[in-house]
Amino acid sequence: MARLAPDGVGRSLGGPLAVAVAVGVVLSLVDAFGSGSVPLIPRTLYWIGVMCLGTLVALTARPLVAWTGWLEGHVWAEALVVMLTITTLGIPLIWAVSAATFGRAMRGGDMEAFVLPVAVLAVAMTTLNYALQREPRVTHAAPVSVLPDNGPVALPRFDARLPTHLRGAAIHAVSAEDHYLRVHTDRGETLILMRLADAVAELEGVEGAQTHRSWWVARDAILDARRGEGRATLRLRGGVEAPVSRTYARSLREAGWFG
Repeated sequence: MARLAPDGVGRSLGGPLAVAVAVGVVLSLVDAFGSGSVPLIPRTLYWIGVMCLGTLVALTARPLVAWTGWLEGHVWAEALVVMLTITTLGIPLIWAVSAATFGRAMRGGDMEAFVLPVAVLAVAMTTLNYALQREPRVTHAAPVSVLPDNGPVALPRFDARLPTHLRGAAIHAVSAEDHYLRVHTDRGETLILMRLADAVAELEGVEGAQTHRSWWVARDAILDARRGEGRATLRLRGGVEAPVSRTYARSLREAGWFG
């Protein structure tokens, strides 16, 4: 199972850097980590620079960690590795920036004083950026080149969970209702006791994506989209309407799911 991949760092650079600048200003105003002895303007520029530097390290580390595939589907484990990477690389970087900014001749032993502050900031910024940049879990149809010339197309594993009369039906959407999932198909609906995350994993083979924390939608089922009160709603075949959360809206819009 894959997630929507960014079209490069540039697409996702603006938001995280804006957050970094805002956090840098706040840290300066509250005299974070005893920096109040430094005049306001250089102190503010220092904190903005430090936060932007850490953010750039994070934006480099995150796709590299995801690229390895070791932690696919384990977002918080991936975030932990990114935090450790930021802390490890950030300590010597911020130590050097601090020495250059404040004109102090720092020794290698002084680096120990940066461990806790850098670790705290790494945890805070990674958590915030992961929360702001969550991407929808997506599923993909098999490439045309591997489809059989004759005979039935392979069904997703999830099909085996459907009652007999719905086996082989086109799945339009899956929505969570308490501990159950409501499966919307071209032959009707049914309820299944299952987690949405597990269902999405078994829906690989159908082109679709999670549009909301409680909804997965098949791309072929979408008729159109409408907006209201700042949110988008997808109208699906069969009269079903699926919400698009603000969390996933940008990624889905840039992937061409709706205008």
